[in-house]
Amino acid sequence: MGLTELFIIAVGLSMDAFAVSVCKGLSVQKMNLGHALICGAYFGGFQALMPAIGYLLGSQFESMITQIDHWVAFVLLAIIGGNMIKESRETDVEKLDCFFGPASMLPLAVATSIDALAVGVTFAFLQVNIFWAVLFIGVVTFVLSAIGVRVGHVFGAKYKSKAELAGGLILILMGTKILLEHLGIL
Repeated sequence: MGLTELFIIAVGLSMDAFAVSVCKGLSVQKMNLGHALICGAYFGGFQALMPAIGYLLGSQFESMITQIDHWVAFVLLAIIGGNMIKESRETDVEKLDCFFGPASMLPLAVATSIDALAVGVTFAFLQVNIFWAVLFIGVVTFVLSAIGVRVGHVFGAKYKSKAELAGGLILILMGTKILLEHLGIL
């Protein structure tokens, strides 16, 4: 997997965190750099941790499913992407408080990084250098989450559903690309 593909996956994975960061930005009356850094650290940290855990789990089963690994990657990415697209279509408004402490941020960071756990499993099958992958995903998510707080504070919830939709489409397209490459079509 090349740097471009990894960047695309990192952006796709970070869209949930970006969307929640936008909502957190909506919740603050006076935004400061600390708000952006806290969101970036929590979301970027967990987006880096979860693929590492997924990779460790996936590498335990790699030898058993090498023949169908491309199908596993495709199905996992399609499910994650489909779920993100479904969430982007929901009209209910998420209510987030303006608190940036661990009691508020930890559950959000875990919830937005569950998808990254599944992607980490696919990394084990694709022979990805996990160190650079998790570092890259963490940094991309950190930056986009920090930007999301500012976007939310300035522009409001206008871009939340668009970000989730884009992230879902990106993950589905990457899964399809992996499948087509392994089938020899691309």
